[in-house]
Amino acid sequence: MSPSSLFAQEHLLFQPVEPEPQAIALIYAFPNTYTVGITSLGYQTIWADLAQRPNVAVSRWFTDVSEPLPRVLELLGFSFSWELDYVHILQALSQFQIPIDSCDRGQDHPLVFGGGTVLTANPEPFAAWFDLILLGDGEELLGNFIQVFSQVRHCARAEKLLALAQVPGIYVPSLYAVAYAGLDGEITSIQAIAPEVPAQVSKQTHRGEHLSSSKVVTAQAAWESIYMVEVIRSCPEMCRFCLASYLTLPLRTPDAQLSLMPAIAKGLAVTPRLGLLGASITQHPEFELLIDFIGQPIYDQVRLSLASVRTNTLSLKLCELLSRRDCRSVTIAIESGSERLRQIINKKLAQAEIFAAAANAQAGGLKALKLYGMVGVPGELDQDLEQTLTLLLELKKTAPKLRFSFGCSTFVPKSHTPWQWLGVDFQAGNKLKYLQKKLMAQGIDFRPESYKDSVVQALISRGDRRITPILRLAYEFSNGQVPSDGSYRRAFKQLRGQLPDLDFYVFQPWSQDQILPWQHLGAALPADTLKKHLQASLDLMA
Repeated sequence: MSPSSLFAQEHLLFQPVEPEPQAIALIYAFPNTYTVGITSLGYQTIWADLAQRPNVAVSRWFTDVSEPLPRVLELLGFSFSWELDYVHILQALSQFQIPIDSCDRGQDHPLVFGGGTVLTANPEPFAAWFDLILLGDGEELLGNFIQVFSQVRHCARAEKLLALAQVPGIYVPSLYAVAYAGLDGEITSIQAIAPEVPAQVSKQTHRGEHLSSSKVVTAQAAWESIYMVEVIRSCPEMCRFCLASYLTLPLRTPDAQLSLMPAIAKGLAVTPRLGLLGASITQHPEFELLIDFIGQPIYDQVRLSLASVRTNTLSLKLCELLSRRDCRSVTIAIESGSERLRQIINKKLAQAEIFAAAANAQAGGLKALKLYGMVGVPGELDQDLEQTLTLLLELKKTAPKLRFSFGCSTFVPKSHTPWQWLGVDFQAGNKLKYLQKKLMAQGIDFRPESYKDSVVQALISRGDRRITPILRLAYEFSNGQVPSDGSYRRAFKQLRGQLPDLDFYVFQPWSQDQILPWQHLGAALPADTLKKHLQASLDLMA
């Protein structure tokens, strides 16, 4: 399909403005295909913001299609939400003939910026490639960025970066020096190299009355013709591993009648497909009002999809609504069949509540129940795996009309969470294989995430600037494709002695006293609070 016909299928829910003659030439890129990128609510939100600024001329770029691009480019931005998409960022820089490392760029090159979950969590593995990084929510941060850039756009490159580094939430990696205890030692210091540069960059938090909703609806999205509404931001559960809880605090819940219902009505005037998004949407304090609103006869033709639902909120009323709104399945995250392990995780969920959710799903007319879990959780014992197997088999007996599937990932330590100091379980891959063998024999659909991909995620999640050459080498060894596990191991072998080994980043527990790669980047909770949460889980393991 040609770019013109692809973009012509879009139904915009905002009005772009005509850029001024001297508007800033900006490309806003998503490092994946159009189908994937246009389904990202975060990408849509930032693009629509830029497209409504008369002093910005924005063009979209995806790996397979783009809008007409400017001949002279001032800013190149990336929305970065999945770690392994970094390969497409490297491809884009090459396509635009921009040096990959920011230190090699000159006055005629655009400033390269990025935002999104990956970079807000830990930008250090990619720090060399970005001139600046936007940390946190983009709603106010983006406007401040454009305002200051407009004031310095004709200055020397170094002056631009110095001015932007003073904007709250903007991180300029080249203005911070990292020292190590030898080539393969721990970090000894992270220091700003100029007095005007803040010692710590604070993640920005949107506290407005409204969260995000779709700005474009198209049949070419991964979720065809869907209109999305963000119901809740962050999560009150605070599971010890969960980046979505800790990175995005505080919890924000827009008013149902003043914000969410009007947003839903606006979208349903365009498309009958609705998606409600958020880490724990059913914990919105007015979720019952939303159910009643969507349950009105006027919306009988709506097809409703929900993000993961907190298990003990999957009521019969909700299941009946979902069934009436052409939703055939629902997803709940149980993490483990072991109550002991769920307590360690801080998953506030009783066994009886899981069985009640399954019973409600069946009684409410749903056809399938999708469960998510995890192996390699700190403190996990063999008996915990057996209890997960037992739970799934008993659920099948409790609700025999439902199709059950169990999606399972490997625990990956994430920055800014209490378990950032812990490592990946060496045996997690074998545990996934064990569950697969047992569950397939019982007719339960088992959907494991790749253990090898989890190892790479852990490498990036806990990586510092020294792993950047590893990422480049793995990319080159894979001929520009998403690197294999072997490519990363080959890269570590080639660079042996020049940085810590793979075990250090992925599998080893870290001392709570060592300097973390992201220590100069502020988060929602201070390190001392995270350590208390960590200790609470360690006490339960004893």
